[in-house]
Amino acid sequence: MTRFQAFRIHRDDAGHRAGLETIDTAALTPGEVLVKVAYSSVNYKDALAGTGKGRILRHYPLNGGIDVAGHVVASTDPVFKEGDAVLCTGSGLSETRDGGYAQYARLDARWTIPLPAGLSLRESMILGTAGFTAALGLLHMQDNRQAPALGPIAVTGASGGVGQLAIDIYSRAGYAVHAISGKVDHFEHLRSLGATECIDRHALAFSGKPMDSARFGGALDNVGGGMLSGLLPLVVPYGNVAICGNAGGIAFDSTVMPFIIRGVNLLGVASAGTARDIRDEVWRRLADDWKPRHLDRIATREITLHELPDTFERMLAGDSFGRTVVQVDHTL
Repeated sequence: MTRFQAFRIHRDDAGHRAGLETIDTAALTPGEVLVKVAYSSVNYKDALAGTGKGRILRHYPLNGGIDVAGHVVASTDPVFKEGDAVLCTGSGLSETRDGGYAQYARLDARWTIPLPAGLSLRESMILGTAGFTAALGLLHMQDNRQAPALGPIAVTGASGGVGQLAIDIYSRAGYAVHAISGKVDHFEHLRSLGATECIDRHALAFSGKPMDSARFGGALDNVGGGMLSGLLPLVVPYGNVAICGNAGGIAFDSTVMPFIIRGVNLLGVASAGTARDIRDEVWRRLADDWKPRHLDRIATREITLHELPDTFERMLAGDSFGRTVVQVDHTL
């Protein structure tokens, strides 16, 4: 047994509590691959779980962190050996099993990804669930014949982590990207990541018609609600709208017209439960022809486990920008 520090989340008769604790490897949830964690990242879901403001965990206690990257210490699965660099995102981390906010994590071999050549452990966590989600959206769109010739892809919530990585990934893949955000002071930054046009969501007027003049070849929507309702009538024939977030609400109004007249496809992006073969393909692309060119610009902050509570509060208050990387191996 090895004793180590972990950001552990509890909920019991005394209520919610979370913070650094010293535990040992025997306390970790079962799995075939024991990893010494080097990096994790901070996602909105992590902030909800860590503060108790969202019911993310399905049982308690668990270590937080839906992303993890590090080196294998021990494995009962022959695919992995000591010293291998690996990563894992979603797959039950910080929901049904201990996550990446700890100096050690025990992973399910089915969802443990060998670090692809072309990515460092740190880069894989700048990407993390956010980058995986953005790339998965593009993969789904391309499976439905999305092509640059259809026109620009609109990225809503473009100032967020998923949005910034989507701009970089999609422009790298050859698409024109129109960034939609209410944070106009970030427009120059978004252009530097590859956005060819930035649109203030406050000034984006939707006609309310079932269909309007086609403006976008497709979209990655982080917002939902009225934004999704307004986007659908603006998509060209046979374009795709991939939905990956609900920052603007879980409900939206629409008609069948974009779908039955223009053949628009509405695609769901659920990154946490993605099948293994698709995971492998997404990470292969992220390490190769879809690798963002501006990862260091998108990673705006690096913290240790000690700084997680303050980071969560700032994120939930809207006072965060870009991606936050957690340097787990520098905790002590």
